[in-house]
Amino acid sequence: MPTTDQLLLYLILYALLPLWGITGFIDWCCHRATGIERTSGLRESLVHSLMGIQLGIPIVLCLLYYVNVGILLICLAAFICHEVVAHYDVHYSAPLRRISIWEVHVHNYMATIPLYLLMLIAVLNWDVVLKLVRFEWAGQFGFERIPQPHGGTGYLGGYLAFMGVLCVVPYLEENLRCLRARSRAPERSARSPAA
Repeated sequence: MPTTDQLLLYLILYALLPLWGITGFIDWCCHRATGIERTSGLRESLVHSLMGIQLGIPIVLCLLYYVNVGILLICLAAFICHEVVAHYDVHYSAPLRRISIWEVHVHNYMATIPLYLLMLIAVLNWDVVLKLVRFEWAGQFGFERIPQPHGGTGYLGGYLAFMGVLCVVPYLEENLRCLRARSRAPERSARSPAA
């Protein structure tokens, strides 16, 4: 019978982390459907990539290393930065392109899943949370590898491949599509007749 901690870890590994990738892919589909390359363009596309990196780093750290105060602070900082950038993203893009109800709905998941992940990491590492709030930080900033990555030896590679197919490749494609559209824009304006 699995313990509560094991069940919470399974929830993270096999539900929330994959769901974050799936919502990222649906969000990319929404960007493509609304012609991001013709509207909000490269700036918004790069912001999307930045948000993925902001959360990807703490996810990989938590899968490979024991969580200590240093890693927990990285997780907190990444979450706060992600929220700030997500706010900027919508503020910037809303006047420039249509954000469909599907995209709004997917953004709800993309905003809450990182919060749930952070809360579950805190629950699973409650002793570290207490050290953080009590400022017992001595010896809490190293990177100590866990003997076997969470989910077993094949999990991290499988998860990274899953995220590569669902998020990394599509968002790179979005960046390149927006970059090409941006480089063609001066050609179009040069060919258009003068007013």
